[in-house]
Amino acid sequence: MKIDLTGLFNGSQKEIEINQASDLSGLIYSTYNPIKDKVIVKGELYAKADIVYLDVNISFTFYGYCDRCADELKKDFSFDVKKIVVEQLQNENDDEKYIVVKNRLLDLEELVNEEVSLNLPTKILCREDCKGLCSQCGANLNVSKCDCKKDIDPRLSALLQLLDNE
Repeated sequence: MKIDLTGLFNGSQKEIEINQASDLSGLIYSTYNPIKDKVIVKGELYAKADIVYLDVNISFTFYGYCDRCADELKKDFSFDVKKIVVEQLQNENDDEKYIVVKNRLLDLEELVNEEVSLNLPTKILCREDCKGLCSQCGANLNVSKCDCKKDIDPRLSALLQLLDNE
């Protein structure tokens, strides 16, 4: 969805309400598509002192797999995006704070896709204290303990012989 910002830039309009459901089912994270439902975008575009601001909240449900134990998970994400909308940048170093629009049109779908991709964590866990899988037998350590012996550093194996005598 493209939003015409001409009214905000020329001062004839004070604000534009945003209440949009975007489809990001094609977004690829790792090797799968984690967003099955619509991404909800709520907020507004507004002009203040001849500056156009974007202030929205993006929320969605992530369907995926834990990076430690490989269990399926479902997590809700929500974050705010606050940016200044400009027609051109004077200084290329400040591009994180700004959104550059061409022909005074803001492509909301492109913005949402980019913000969701940037705000997804690099590691998704089912819970903060996830124990993961046993490296030897593959058992899920969140569900059960395994009876595997821990690997011993070969440099310390001579010390293990001292313990066997006792």
